[in-house]
Formats: sequence, C-alpha cells, structure tokens
Amino acid sequence: MGQLSLKNVVKTFGDFEVVKRISLDVQEGEFVVFVGPSGCGKSTLLRMIAGLEHTTAGDILIDGNRVNDLPPVKRGIAMVFQSYALYPHMSVYENIAFPLRVERAPEKEIREKVEAAAAILHLDSRLDQKPGNLSGGQRQRVAIGRAIVRQPEIFLFDEPLSNLDAALRADMRIELTRLHKQLSTTMIYVTHDQVEAMTMADRIVVLHDGHIAQVGAPLALYHKPENTFVAGFIGNPRMNFLPVTVQSASDEGITVEFQGQSLTVAVDVPADRRAALAGTQVSLGIRPEHISLGAGNAVIKITPTVVEHLGQQTIGYAKLPDLEDNFCFVLPGTQMIMDDQSVNVSFATSDCHIFDSDGQAFERQIDLSAMTVPAPVLSE
Repeated sequence: MGQLSLKNVVKTFGDFEVVKRISLDVQEGEFVVFVGPSGCGKSTLLRMIAGLEHTTAGDILIDGNRVNDLPPVKRGIAMVFQSYALYPHMSVYENIAFPLRVERAPEKEIREKVEAAAAILHLDSRLDQKPGNLSGGQRQRVAIGRAIVRQPEIFLFDEPLSNLDAALRADMRIELTRLHKQLSTTMIYVTHDQVEAMTMADRIVVLHDGHIAQVGAPLALYHKPENTFVAGFIGNPRMNFLPVTVQSASDEGITVEFQGQSLTVAVDVPADRRAALAGTQVSLGIRPEHISLGAGNAVIKITPTVVEHLGQQTIGYAKLPDLEDNFCFVLPGTQMIMDDQSVNVSFATSDCHIFDSDGQAFERQIDLSAMTVPAPVLSE
C-alpha cells in the first residue's frame, strides 16, 4: 500500500498559522514533490506526516487509517533528512542496519536486507568503511539505505540533496528517480529547487504562504499555471509579466493592446465575463525561452543592460517602461548581442498567458498531450 490523505490539515505555532487547511490525496506508488519558497510550510507539512510535528487540526490518513496520534515508528514511513545523520564511529553496514537492530531483528534478516539495500544503492564495496571515508553523495545513499531496510509504505525526503554540489545533485536526482522506479514505493519529497521538482515528480504540489497554490504534473504547471505565483515560480528565468489593456474578449480568446499592437491570446473566457473585461488591466505572461530575435506576432525593441553568454544559450535582461522587474529573454546558442545595444525581439501569441487583476489565469487553449515545444529552460 502507501496511500496518503491529508484532510484540512492545520499547523499553528502560537498565533501564527504555518499550514492552512491543506487537503491532498497521494496515490500508492506516486512520486510527489512539495515545492515552494522558504517559509511556505513545505517542511512543516512533511514533518507532520512523519509524526515529528503535532497536527493542530485536521486528519492524516495512511492507507485509510488515521495516524495523527501514532508515533513516527508506528506510521509505516521512513524519512531521509537534509543532514545525513550518520553515526561516524559505525561502518556503513552498521549505519544501514541500525533501525533493524533497534527492532531486534534476527541477524540473518539484517544481513539480507542490508546487502539488498547496498546492492540497489551501489554500496556493496563500501560496507566496511566509515562515513568519514565517503563522498557526500555516498553518505546520502547510506542514509537512504537505512530507510530502505525498514521497508516503509511511504518514503519522506526533506531536501536531501541541498548539501551536495551541482554535479552530485544531478547524479543523485537520477539515482533517486531510478530508485523510485525500482521500488515502486510512494515517495514524498520536499525541495525549494524547481529543477528537482520538474525532473523527478509524477505530480508537483506548489505551496505558497501555507496554502496549496496548484497541484499537477510538471509540464501541466509549466504550460498551464493557474495563477501568477505558480507561473513565476515554475521556470527559470521566471516568466515576464507585462501590463496590458483588454480591447475585447470572444470565443477566440482575449485581444489586448500591447505597446500599440493588438494581440489575441487563445484563452477560455466565460461568456458572462467578456463584456466586463473590455478596458480592464490584465497581465500578459511570456516565458523568456519563448522569445526570439526578429519577426513574430509581437515585436519589442529593447536595449539589454546585461547579457550572459553561457554557450548553450544567451540570456539578456532589459528595462521596460511600467515594468518593475527586468524583462528577460533566453536565446539558443551563442548570439552576438551586447550590453547597451538595441535589438528587436518577438514572441508568438500562442505562447502567451493572460492573468486577471487578481493574478488568476485564464486557461490556455492548448492540448498538453500534443505539445511539441522544447522542454522548459531550467538552471541549477
């Protein structure tokens, strides 16, 4: 099994509400990632599931059973922390075996489970070594091995890769994804790193200020964000938000005025809202990687103040009137663009998003199953 249900879960510290009536269902075998900025409540929520934090209100159910009052060891979960929490005086074998020894498991069972976990994590040749002789990635694998031998219904990961350098994080992302496929066990993973979320998750839960901002598959959040927070959080560099005025709304979408140009963006607009939209201010969202040089539906003349040449791509930043944040564009390969030299860039209306004055998105008229656009541009 390994099904998890959160029913109107609340967590307060004094008068401060950190987690605000969150409800969520996680299916057996899913890899679900909690992502969001610092202070959004993601680690607190994970610790509540683990039983390390008391639940102020609401219910936590694992396989249909309410576990609010059960200690962590009775919940059928295993947790891997940001710090490796290994015993330095013990060998790798004994570190992995420790939870089984606490349970007074037979020596034969301990040996079989430790060796099986070590084989999965490629630690067979390291079992006699001490943690001090291992790399950061190997130490984290030992911590994961200690969780595997407990054969939990649900694995919980609290930012397990944040102490590793960029190259090791990439390697460990691949290993954790393979581990999930091999074990087919429910995994809930907390991170502030959207790259980890986009590359590992079956579903992403985006948290903001103690609430769930949106839940969905990685590409669904990327192509169909429900609000400006998710649109700006998923994708790096973040989405550009341009203030525009609505000219009209119809079955085809919303026509807006942008720098004297009329642009029609294909979004779903309820019939009873169309007349009321004319003349209102909305936000036009366009991702930096959907901007190109030269002609397009919308052309902007900009003067980049900073240009970053990364080889695989060229990133430019410019100031636009009435725009607080930098306008950012990402071009493939090495482009001969220089600081303080004007250039024309453009984008297609098919790549645009529209958000109302409350920051809520109009749903885009696209079919994700038929999408052939390039993968999201993300960086470490």
